Amino acid sequence: MNKDSPNTLPGQVDEAETRPLLIVPYNWIGDFVRGHSVVRVVKQRWPQRPIDVLTTPLCAPLADYMPGVRAAIVHDLPRSRLALGRQAALARRLRAESYGTALVLPRTWKSAIAPALAGISERTGFVGEARFGLLNDWRWGERALPRLIDKNAMLALPPDAARPDRWPVPQLSVPAAEIAAWRQANGLGERPAIVLAPGSVGIHKRWPFYGEAARALAAEGYDIWVVGGPGETALASEIAATGGAQVRDLTGGALRNGILAIAAARLAIANDSGLLHVAAAIGTPTIGIFGPTSPWHWAPLNPLAAVVQPASLRDTEMPYHSIAARTDDSYIRAIPPADVLAAAGNVLAGSAG
Repeated sequence: MNKDSPNTLPGQVDEAETRPLLIVPYNWIGDFVRGHSVVRVVKQRWPQRPIDVLTTPLCAPLADYMPGVRAAIVHDLPRSRLALGRQAALARRLRAESYGTALVLPRTWKSAIAPALAGISERTGFVGEARFGLLNDWRWGERALPRLIDKNAMLALPPDAARPDRWPVPQLSVPAAEIAAWRQANGLGERPAIVLAPGSVGIHKRWPFYGEAARALAAEGYDIWVVGGPGETALASEIAATGGAQVRDLTGGALRNGILAIAAARLAIANDSGLLHVAAAIGTPTIGIFGPTSPWHWAPLNPLAAVVQPASLRDTEMPYHSIAARTDDSYIRAIPPADVLAAAGNVLAGSAG
């Protein structure tokens, strides 16, 4: 892993502590990327502690590109049940690593079971679902913290620390040689490419005009790569049907494929989704399309090149989470292709200059 240079944060630096530390993050893609801010805070507080992250197979590739992470501990725990046998097996793996601390970011009861069974001496987290006994460094005041990143990163600071105004932003460092090898293996050539990430959870966040945007951007001489999981393959086919021969469907594979595509691209355009966070953390110029959801709450910590919203929400007072149900696509449909294309033109002109 690459070395990291976190920002200065409140709390004393302890150079003497060297015991490994485990972070139990949220394992949705965007939240897992946000979790790298916690890694950076830990490295500021304890520079000599090796840091591992507990992860699902879905998110595991992200850890390979996170500076400061020693290893990803991949588990297969189901989301919908306790699975105590698997928890015990995972605990045996954790015990072998001799962790001194576990930071349990989710507030659920089951997220704290394996660290407790492993006997990790310090288990830090918010009380959440009455996790007395599972945790022994209880934190209070979760509901007073406005954003998920505030709830997560405060766990890496001493209990009496003040919340900083800014957190270190996530970083995903993708080696240039790996990008070049990926392009060659996939026969993608050297033409400049724009990545489209049309997926998201709920139609209220899925912008429906990627095909029109693809056609216009292809006409400007760009290759168009559509990325996402198996659930986005049908969307990619629709985009290719509208966008033309320069559209390449890269959906359906492992997340690493999307990471490398985004890292190789000139520009990424994404809905409010996990891949929006991936693109921003990589540093690819990124446009985020937000319908009824709040950029203040849900945009990446990393700066976006542009945020595109419905005209009716551009001056809406923040914060709000979402002003529409998941079945209401009226806000996302109110964003015309011209708005996204105008933002793309401005970003591309700026990067060319």
